[in-house]
Amino acid sequence: MGSNIEAWVRQAKEGNREALEELVAHIQGRIYGLSLRMLGHPADAEDASQEILIKVITHLDGYREESAFTTWVYRVAANHLLSTHRRRAERMDLTFALFEDQVQKEQSATTPPPDLTPEQAYLIEEERANCMQGTMLCLSRDLRLAFILGVVFEISSQEGAYILDVTPAAFRKRVSRARSKVQAFMFKNCGLINPDNPCQCARILPYDIKVGWIDPDNPLYASPRGASVSDVDIQDRLQGLDEIERMATLFRTYPELDPPASFLDLVKELLDTGKYASPLE
Repeated sequence: MGSNIEAWVRQAKEGNREALEELVAHIQGRIYGLSLRMLGHPADAEDASQEILIKVITHLDGYREESAFTTWVYRVAANHLLSTHRRRAERMDLTFALFEDQVQKEQSATTPPPDLTPEQAYLIEEERANCMQGTMLCLSRDLRLAFILGVVFEISSQEGAYILDVTPAAFRKRVSRARSKVQAFMFKNCGLINPDNPCQCARILPYDIKVGWIDPDNPLYASPRGASVSDVDIQDRLQGLDEIERMATLFRTYPELDPPASFLDLVKELLDTGKYASPLE
């Protein structure tokens, strides 16, 4: 696959539009996944992903093959996501202390777990993803990005250093700080990480629906049409792992949403307008 990507890059630089479309199709999911975890809302992630794609396309000549192309794409995405204006989820100004207060309110107001039909199983995944997203939003942008790259995506120190334009040691330090903060919060509050905790997704789901944190008709992260991952499945995956690996494995179960089908069409339209200088002109 790597050789295909490099070939597409070279062909796109020479003006091959089909190669450019192959590149966009290959990287759009990675960009959208990173943007969603960073910004916390699909609509904001879509906007940011489109902006990042345009930057990638219009700066292809800046890729000198000093790294893997996807690593270079992450570097472009990281620069954009660290500097973009604050989006709706970030404006909640979540901190670990505030989020812990919210968790305690949820626990104190819990009702018996709802009897969900198989078709409603996605609501548990939505609750779990909502909590993971809230936890990530408690981190500053630089630590959040390091956590996503290093813990969730398992990017190496060398790659992470290139993406964030820091030394490998500095990248490892950021990842370590972010991981420690998330681990401490999750071990104290999450029943999946620490079975002694009372907080369980099914128990707090009714409260979160009532107060509007979860909208059953318009889920942000879980797909009613997709195959949902239950808490039982998650517990099976976490069984036997130490505390650190339990936390990392949990965050790797964050639902992978497909990027909007319109991404490629939007890129084509923007290039057709001639508004953006591109390697194809």
